[in-house]
Amino acid sequence: MRSRAISRLSLPEFVALMGMTFATVAFSIDAMLPAMTEIACELVPEAPNRAQLIVTSFVLGMGVGTLFTGPLSDRFGRKPVILWGGAVYVLGAGLAWAAGSLELVLAARVLQGLGAAGPRIAAMAIVRDLYEGRQMARVMSFAMIVFTLVPAVAPLMGAGIIWLAGWRAIFLAFIAFAVISGLWLGLRQPETLAPGHRRTFEPATLAAGIVEILSIHRVRLAIAALSFVFGLLFTTISTIQPIFEHSFDAAASFPYWFGAVALISGAASLLNARIVVSMGMRRVIVLTLAAECVLTLAMLAATWSDLPASLDFALFLIWMQSVFFVAGLTIGNLNALGMEPLGHLAGLGASVIGSLATVAAVLIAIPVGLAFDGTPLPLMWGVLISSVCALALTRMIEDLPG
Repeated sequence: MRSRAISRLSLPEFVALMGMTFATVAFSIDAMLPAMTEIACELVPEAPNRAQLIVTSFVLGMGVGTLFTGPLSDRFGRKPVILWGGAVYVLGAGLAWAAGSLELVLAARVLQGLGAAGPRIAAMAIVRDLYEGRQMARVMSFAMIVFTLVPAVAPLMGAGIIWLAGWRAIFLAFIAFAVISGLWLGLRQPETLAPGHRRTFEPATLAAGIVEILSIHRVRLAIAALSFVFGLLFTTISTIQPIFEHSFDAAASFPYWFGAVALISGAASLLNARIVVSMGMRRVIVLTLAAECVLTLAMLAATWSDLPASLDFALFLIWMQSVFFVAGLTIGNLNALGMEPLGHLAGLGASVIGSLATVAAVLIAIPVGLAFDGTPLPLMWGVLISSVCALALTRMIEDLPG
């Protein structure tokens, strides 16, 4: 572990601040889920499935922005990138609030995602500046506990905002969230990248850094595995509300069920924080993905069976919980595996890993989401295939040194 003298924050405050900064992404996605039906009815009644693009357009913007925010944080420092990214995020949220068509809303969501890439990546680089290896994975797990509290309440908050002021007011809540977290970071967290350690932002230097990062076999495998884990997560998030509405006639109770699942999922990050140091990152990932493959196969078999509706819904909730457990037990560990050999390229490394994995995940999530046919089957097949691929890739990492 590196010297803690860099930061004047206590560990609890640091974890809480990083968790809230990471949660910008979760809040921006999950608070929109209860609004999909109203957005579809108002903007695209002829093609309601397109409302799911509210999620993937934001993720796409975030993935593209992620490629640049790491190098910018290596050049100008972590805090300026987070704060300027927050400003772009606020601009995107304001434009989405005023947009009059789905196409304009989606364009604004891409801009909002571009801004969110700043907090997402520069905050991870801050953690990497202060911690490394399994201790970094442990801190990330604690931050993920805070991170999971936001998805737990975001759908309820979104539903409440819709009830009070309509779905467009959710974008005003995004602005308020970004302002609060930006002020907290700006006033409390010192810069963690010393001027003497900063890199020039030049195309040749950037290209050389990317080539160096992608030349490491472990990093390439971690990116590929993370792509499939992100893919199964984004696919689930983008289709879960239509499944509740059309498959189980439970649209009204969706925010409560989703909040409960997200809250319980916090236990996955807490569990990971307790076991990752003794078990190692790769073993935790492999066991988690193998269990998910078995559970998803069992869920597919149950869905094809003629089960009572109440039992079918209960099993689906358990399975959905398992998908979010996969995220809690693998994402932080895969990031740590990929970042472990990149201490001298932390910002750029976080950018390359996050950008490639996120954009690839969007390419997985969009077709699976648009294949929604009123049943959970397309989602289950997507999760199964993604889990198998991520498992195979992670097992390849196990053969590498370290």
